[in-house]
Amino acid sequence: MLTQSNPGFVRIGQTLGVDTLMNYIDLYGFGEETGIDLNGESTGILFETSAMGPVELATTSFGQGISVTPIQQIRAVSAAINGGTLYTPYIVGAFLESETGSLISKIEPEAIRQVISEETSSLVRYALESVVANGSGKNAYIENYRVGGKTGTAQKVENGSYLDGNYILSFMGFLPADDPEIVVYVAIDNPKGVTQYGGVVSAPIARNVMLSAIDILDIEPRVDGMAKEYTWLDKKYSILPNVVGMSKEEATKTLKNYKIEYTGSGDTVIYMSPNAGYYVAEGETIMLMLGDS
Repeated sequence: MLTQSNPGFVRIGQTLGVDTLMNYIDLYGFGEETGIDLNGESTGILFETSAMGPVELATTSFGQGISVTPIQQIRAVSAAINGGTLYTPYIVGAFLESETGSLISKIEPEAIRQVISEETSSLVRYALESVVANGSGKNAYIENYRVGGKTGTAQKVENGSYLDGNYILSFMGFLPADDPEIVVYVAIDNPKGVTQYGGVVSAPIARNVMLSAIDILDIEPRVDGMAKEYTWLDKKYSILPNVVGMSKEEATKTLKNYKIEYTGSGDTVIYMSPNAGYYVAEGETIMLMLGDS
């Protein structure tokens, strides 16, 4: 399936040339087992460099005509955003004694090689954060958190031919975008009755997973990331102004885009919830406590 980004990646592939492109593909670990502690791992399928002509170079550049495994994909993306280091992935983090729960052994991350520089990795993180804030990954955007990601729409193959209307729709997301703690990969095989784009189908699912991760990992909210580029269909969010210390009349005017519920007596706002300074959806209820100034 030809998307708007594919011609751009073809140009990048042509600029790099076969040898340089395939060298980076090798450095990121595609075409080999990752070494994860699971049985039956596949190496994926790549073209032989010696057999690559202009067509193979072009399709490889945007990911068609080759196949990779989900864990290869996650490992490569992690290397691109973690500062450029490729690691060996693992499922089991530690072994504990069954009776006492004492630690028997712990698996330590194993760095394999440096693929790109920290400077380049930082640019990749910036670009992927912009995909979520202003591009095809908007459905994964989480207000007050920095999320990066990339959508995918892969046409499926059967008996050597691409199928019509049969896709794997995916989204790879991570947060915080500037210092990632979690990477989420969601792939949906041939969904029915939906628009066939990863940003429409898979990104919202990844968003829900990342929302759960925020609670589990206790990731603090921030407002220093890229602001979302809203459309007229989107629910609008804006930074909640601080009205503590204002009179009831002043606070009401300042919060005209929100619903307000007052508690307490007096004419001065002494407390507000949610706290000021974070993105809050317009029309949401703001609790204001009144007291004497």
